[in-house]
Amino acid sequence: MRLLNRLNQFQRLWQPSAGEPQQVTVAELAARCFCSERHVRTLLNQLQDAGWLTWHAQSGRGKRGTLTFLVTPESVRSGMMEQVLHKGQHQNALELAQIAPEQLRQLLQPFLGGQWQNDTPTLRIPYYRPLETLQPGFLPGRAEQHLAGQVFAGLTRFTSHSALPQPDLAHHWQISEDGLNWYFFIRSTLHWHNGEPVETAQLQQRLMMLLALPAIRRLFISVKSIELAHTQCIRFVLHTPDYWLAHRLASYCSRLAHPEDTQLGCGPFRISSFKENLVRIESFESYHLSHPLLKAVEFWITPQLFDTELGTSCRHPVQIAIGQQDELVHLRPVSNSISLGFCYLAVKQNSHLTPEQARFLMQLIQQRQLIASLPVDESLITPSIEMIPGWEIPEWPSCDAVTLPPKLTLIYHLPVELHVMAQQLKTHLADLGCELTLAFHDAKNWTGCEVLSEADLIMGDRLIGEAPVYTLEQWLRSDVLWPAVLAENQYTQLQDTLDRVQIHPDETTRSKGLQDVFSELMRDAIVSPLFNYRYQISAPPGVNGIELNAWGWFDFTQAWLPPPTMV
Repeated sequence: MRLLNRLNQFQRLWQPSAGEPQQVTVAELAARCFCSERHVRTLLNQLQDAGWLTWHAQSGRGKRGTLTFLVTPESVRSGMMEQVLHKGQHQNALELAQIAPEQLRQLLQPFLGGQWQNDTPTLRIPYYRPLETLQPGFLPGRAEQHLAGQVFAGLTRFTSHSALPQPDLAHHWQISEDGLNWYFFIRSTLHWHNGEPVETAQLQQRLMMLLALPAIRRLFISVKSIELAHTQCIRFVLHTPDYWLAHRLASYCSRLAHPEDTQLGCGPFRISSFKENLVRIESFESYHLSHPLLKAVEFWITPQLFDTELGTSCRHPVQIAIGQQDELVHLRPVSNSISLGFCYLAVKQNSHLTPEQARFLMQLIQQRQLIASLPVDESLITPSIEMIPGWEIPEWPSCDAVTLPPKLTLIYHLPVELHVMAQQLKTHLADLGCELTLAFHDAKNWTGCEVLSEADLIMGDRLIGEAPVYTLEQWLRSDVLWPAVLAENQYTQLQDTLDRVQIHPDETTRSKGLQDVFSELMRDAIVSPLFNYRYQISAPPGVNGIELNAWGWFDFTQAWLPPPTMV
């Protein structure tokens, strides 16, 4: 980037006197800029023509000229950023910002939040970590899961107005009387983000590719085949009825990318840039449903803006601030809620713990004092009192203290709040004569964890999507946690029970059946939620249409900015 190089050279000239006039030779300036004397003379002429400085040379070799600065590097950098952003050169803007980390907060502040660039509304969100590339199937990060829902479309979808799946790529579907054949009728005007028409055969191909993934295959275990019933119709043939099928297809993990390009979808936004320090998505003009009100949304990956002491704490992803974090006077909380998702504790069956000991341990943790005493900002978490609304944690009769095994092992993964919880539990168990060994799996889920089955206790984080009851069914179907926690006969029995629940066409019956499953898991002290997060989004004035969704984010298609003259 030529502008960036020129700014770097200007800053080298500026630094020795902090902008005061300098009496200096051409040779000294050349050494300072690591270039030849001929090149530094050219540079001085260019900077003088740009109005950044003046250079009055003295005749004669070795004579000192006068270097006078007319602008500061900070003002030049800010002007450059505005210039490159106006041209849509977002990567160049971030490169300009990164060369001055000590001034990054002040430098980026005018460009974050809602902005109109080239008469197009753009929303810029500072984010605390790089985003992982979007891949078909399950994704570990909540931001990535939400983003997948904005970029890709599925045969069905969830909306904020209904817990039942709604039409998406399929405008309608029909189910045979025996529940074994599902017909999804595909819209005829679909386009991929590259402008090519969507062929139904491409959707079928991507669906078959999804089912080749082990976790997705477990989710769609009842599917016998996926066929082209017509050029505009896909038929699912099932081994056994599964009335969660439309729900499964509406989940973010079933969103469909192009069969030959995993970054190409047909959702409301298309990927324009996906780099380590910038992710930009732009509205898709040929989207088949309501078009977004914004032209673009950008994630500016700027860890320097965030409190490094928090690490990957839930404060960063849970409390999103659109705009400058330290300019809170200009931000306002626009939406907040208690997450349906939760951190949980699971007890491995047939381990060192007897059922009585497991129940005593759960009672110990459910005493509010343990979670309430965590050294975590109380605005971030709240102790769980139920699995999801209406599914209360059982209360066991009070019992005398139970002797625990002399040694136990706990394994846990992110978020880092579980670091604190694990240490707290270790201290409590030590007081009871039990030595707790801690093992940390540095990931957001259990995929690839080879020692999961060796632990007595397991702590993790469970995200809950738009349809809470179905999401819990999906958890039991697909997560590698359960075959590691349950004995083989228990896991087989669990899957058989899920099979019996899914055959009921009535949503209420299926919900009640699944509630019974989780009530038993909690009653037997196999799993229990620990705490929920407090989601919050803050935004500067003028950013409208923001409402928290199940992921703790907001639907990018609903956000909008008034024209600049009306702000």
